[in-house]
Amino acid sequence: MPSDYQRCAELIAQADGLLITAGAGIGVDSGLPDFRGAQGFWGAYPALGRARIAFEQIANPAAFERQPRLAWGFYGHRLQLYRRTVPQQGFAILRRIGERLAHGSFVFTSNVDGQFQKAGFPDERISECHGSIHHLQCSAGCSADRDSIWPADDFEPELDEERCLLTGDLPLCPRCRKIARPNILMFGDWGWLGQRSDAQDRRRQAWLRRVERLLIIEVGAGTNIPTVRLLGERLKGTLIRINPSEAQLPAEKSGKDGKAGHGLAIAAGGLEALRAIAASLD
Repeated sequence: MPSDYQRCAELIAQADGLLITAGAGIGVDSGLPDFRGAQGFWGAYPALGRARIAFEQIANPAAFERQPRLAWGFYGHRLQLYRRTVPQQGFAILRRIGERLAHGSFVFTSNVDGQFQKAGFPDERISECHGSIHHLQCSAGCSADRDSIWPADDFEPELDEERCLLTGDLPLCPRCRKIARPNILMFGDWGWLGQRSDAQDRRRQAWLRRVERLLIIEVGAGTNIPTVRLLGERLKGTLIRINPSEAQLPAEKSGKDGKAGHGLAIAAGGLEALRAIAASLD
């Protein structure tokens, strides 16, 4: 509703820092696939659908032990996809909103696609809680020091997309020459190296301590894996939740607990809502 977007403009004017929290939904407007439900995942990866391999099975470190070329067929395709994807206009709108505020903005995302960096957000203002596909680590865990995570820039996957298989050279750990894997927190993952993400989160915590009037704009974060949603609900700032199908707010943010509400729910797609917010600001 127009009144909701005007209220967003008022909340932005009152804030001195913007925390952008984002789930997979923010990438849908950029053309990235939606993996919700088996049919959505198998629609994007029909070879895995024919083999009845679920997302949780391929997004799993065990897949790199059992079928490394299949695992890298999936992750190599995603790496190529994210490299060529152009971030939708909503990213730029969020960046401009942050530039209005005294302490700027910080990003907290469960996405591993690197789209915020590609959209021009400073790397030191981004926290990727599930890691990044643009970084690698040893699948055998040969080291856990600060040099055990390295950029994937030199890896150019050669793929048979029809069969979801890596046909070129497998990426290898530079130390032990075992197979490398993405530095992504997967399902059933006890070997993920979180040092890079931990350092990012320490920077986020330090930034939050400087902000007095925090505004959180959450875009496309669902309830299936609610890491992003729970963070925005837990913080003391005002929460604007943008989600086309799961926009509901908890009682303490909506005011249904009898106290003043510190939240606003917008049941719309990310790009649609952000364009409307930008229009209200203008």
